[in-house]
Amino acid sequence: MIAPILPGAVLGVLGGGQLGRMFTLAARRMGYRVTVFAPDDDTPAGQIAYREIRASYDDLDAVGRFAREVAAVTFEFENVPAATAEAAARHAPVRPAGSLLHTTQDRAREKRALAAHGLPTTAFAEIVSADDLSPAAARTGLPAVLKTSAWGYDGKGQRRVASLDALADAWRALGEAPAVLERLVSFAAELSVVGTRGADGEIALYEPVLNRHRDHVLDISLCPAPVEARVRADALSLARDVLETFDVVGVLCVELFLLADGTLLVNELAPRPHNSGHVTLDAHVTSQFEQQVRALCGLPLGSTARTVPAAATANLLGDLWTPGAPDWARALADPGVRLHLYGKDEARPGRKMGHLTVAADTLADAERRALAARASVVAPPEDGTWTSA
Repeated sequence: MIAPILPGAVLGVLGGGQLGRMFTLAARRMGYRVTVFAPDDDTPAGQIAYREIRASYDDLDAVGRFAREVAAVTFEFENVPAATAEAAARHAPVRPAGSLLHTTQDRAREKRALAAHGLPTTAFAEIVSADDLSPAAARTGLPAVLKTSAWGYDGKGQRRVASLDALADAWRALGEAPAVLERLVSFAAELSVVGTRGADGEIALYEPVLNRHRDHVLDISLCPAPVEARVRADALSLARDVLETFDVVGVLCVELFLLADGTLLVNELAPRPHNSGHVTLDAHVTSQFEQQVRALCGLPLGSTARTVPAAATANLLGDLWTPGAPDWARALADPGVRLHLYGKDEARPGRKMGHLTVAADTLADAERRALAARASVVAPPEDGTWTSA
């Protein structure tokens, strides 16, 4: 049995973004101190951490010094180099393990791993040279989606292609980098399940969430997902299989495609708290970030029970700032709105700056109020008509 790391200890997080910020908030509330390691100063996580270390992820000596000064290490985004996680693991436990990070930060490796374990995913083919284009198209069929193997998120590094010529053009446009071609599936909905697994094998799963995207970026999440009981059970079973198959210790999100016939396919894995899990901050007994702290420290996991009938979370992107500073008082005129801003220094179109959550008696009411609150922060134009970013 692994001895738990008790409050008072210093925990380390690789990455200084909003997920690290919310992890740090949860850890501080539980009595831990947090040291953030990131290549920038005044990061969202570093603003509230016990200590912030600025250094490159490639500076493995600095990583080693950081890890020697903390009781355990986690990461807040999957593009931390695997070598960085390995360097930290020489001095402190890293949870989830760097091997999982290595698998999930490359689409080709992730798809191969899922397929090797019999987990359902869309048909795919790897492309590493021009000679692979035609065989890949034959394997997946067209139309399909071309995705770079590495460094892709929020729709970046992706192209939809409908012909072999379009595939060749898209691959060149993506820099002829290693890529994955995925069969285009007509899905009815996108779901996600956030789950946590402890070092002792204990598993805690949140119920599925329905996700809606805009321009490939998550726009709004609805909890609980309005799906049949069978789909809910299948989604939870798939998430449990993933957590056990990959021997996860920590939080992981399984992103799913729901097909019209009720079939579920695994789209992607995120070995960390997930945007769709932000609803757990305001609608569940234990948030995904507290679960991350508990798993990292070898503590029993918390309850994933929902505390409200329904909830909706709406992302706040930098586009909202384009007409001027948002008027948050308008959003908060609805007393049920919970506002979360991430402390980022610059608002840019497409950049995640925060989110808001509304709990209600029905999903429809929660979604309506969340969208209305977000739209209200943008001043109306002179003609009086409102627009929503």
